[in-house]
Amino acid sequence: MIRGNYNTKQKNKILNIIKEFGKEFTVKEVYDKVCDYASLTTIYRFIDKMMCDEVLNKYVDLDGNTYYQFIGNCTCNNHFYLKCNRCGKLIHVNCDCVEELNRHINEQHGFVPNNKKFIINGICRDCKGE
Repeated sequence: MIRGNYNTKQKNKILNIIKEFGKEFTVKEVYDKVCDYASLTTIYRFIDKMMCDEVLNKYVDLDGNTYYQFIGNCTCNNHFYLKCNRCGKLIHVNCDCVEELNRHINEQHGFVPNNKKFIINGICRDCKGE
C-alpha cells in the first residue's frame, strides 16, 4: 500500500491508528495516540509520504484547520466528498452523476476535474436535524 522505503514498527502503528479513525483526523489526534513511540516529525513525514502515494487526502476547512482522511487504494472514479461546516464530518459519495458533471465541466469549460479532491461544503443531515 505505501510504496518505497521500508516499513518500521513505528510506521505500521501509525498506519493502524490512521485506519482506525474511519473518518477525517488531524495530526494532533494521531500524535495523541502515538506520542509514546513516535515523534511529531515522524508523523508529518509519514503523512506526507502517504499523500504522495495517494492513499491519504488532505483538506483545509474554512477556518484554516487541516484534516486528513485515509482513502486506501480508492478505485472509484465517480465520487466526491460532502464536508459538513458544523460538525466537520467528511462523507464519501460514490455517484454516477459525477461522470455527467465531469463531462459538462470538460466540454463547456475546458477543465478536467480531479474527483479525489472534489468537496462540496454544506450542512449534513444530522446537523440539520433530519
